[in-house]
Amino acid sequence: MPAPRLALALAALAATFALAACNEPVPPDKQEPPEPQAPQATELRDAIQAPIDKARAVDAQVKDAAQQQRDAIEAQAGG
Repeated sequence: MPAPRLALALAALAATFALAACNEPVPPDKQEPPEPQAPQATELRDAIQAPIDKARAVDAQVKDAAQQQRDAIEAQAGG
């Protein structure tokens, strides 16, 4: 008859774990403010942002060069 006892013990253990999991989490202490978080992944963010900033700087130069080319074409066409 050890099998029914084992099953009963496992059922009791499972019920204990299930009831223990139903406890409410303990709320954080309101007297102590949360710790400030350090900036995260600044190197990665800078590595991603650098080519974007470079592209924005070049974009202005490209637009200026395109405008000069259009002006030159219009001047040659007599426009």
